[in-house]
Amino acid sequence: MNHKGKFIVLAACVILTTILLVGCVSPAQEHFTKGSAYLDQGEFDEAIEEFTEAIELDPEDALAYSNRGFAYNAKGEYDQAIADFNKAIELDPECVEAYSNRGWAYNEKGEYDKAIVDCNKAIEIAPECLEAYTNRGLAYHYKGEYDKAIADCNKAIEIDPEYASAYLGRGLGYIELGEREKAISDFEKFIELSGDPALIQAVQEMLDALRA
Repeated sequence: MNHKGKFIVLAACVILTTILLVGCVSPAQEHFTKGSAYLDQGEFDEAIEEFTEAIELDPEDALAYSNRGFAYNAKGEYDQAIADFNKAIELDPECVEAYSNRGWAYNEKGEYDKAIVDCNKAIEIAPECLEAYTNRGLAYHYKGEYDKAIADCNKAIEIDPEYASAYLGRGLGYIELGEREKAISDFEKFIELSGDPALIQAVQEMLDALRA
């Protein structure tokens, strides 16, 4: 075989190998992808099933634990969520999502200082983690530290001016500080940006009360 023929054969082998590698998605990855799609659709039971399958096939996948924890959080099963976040962090101490979302769970359990510690860690790892700022801001709000809560919401809005939940959090802080007009402005912005009908309705009711 001449040099040209060898080059063609080699190129064909490279192309074939690339095709095989691209098409070779592991079963664990398939379940992870399905679970992520269910999360996006708000189908949390189905997401949990898929992430459980992914974990059984790949017990070292920190993000699968973290995502399953998110689904448990969304269902209000905070202890199970925290157990998954703990495992994710054990496997990957830099798993920012696990710290931020464990902060969410701690907030829901009324353990605000733990929530703040976790959000601090998430921000240390990823200084532009929006959820960490809003989760920490919520913890400060529950603790009555409204200036700190508003500062965290301000930071989230600085990072992403389209981040709806930061306007909601800041508006709630302004209500506590008696800054009615600022609260109204933030609630209006939240309604403009949010895609959550239930929350929009609740915030609209607060707006109507503020304007009355």
